[in-house]
Amino acid sequence: MQKTDPVEHDYSKEEKIAGLLDQISAYIEHYHNGSVELIGIEGNTVRVRLGGACESCPLSTATLQGWVAGTVHQFFPEMVLEAVD
Repeated sequence: MQKTDPVEHDYSKEEKIAGLLDQISAYIEHYHNGSVELIGIEGNTVRVRLGGACESCPLSTATLQGWVAGTVHQFFPEMVLEAVD
């Protein structure tokens, strides 16, 4: 009996970044009642919007640049994160 490997998907970089941001947002939603939303990707720029409790939080800049951008850079070092309102 021959084993078959699970089907491997060839996801685009945009799909991988979207999936990563979905995972980050799920954590933020669960533990902090906030969210991060992918607005778009153009070239090496990822545009995101913080929502929920993050909108009025004084630490939102640190969350965006330190945590969200830091995590994205671990996997996609060439990408730059930009916040939009």
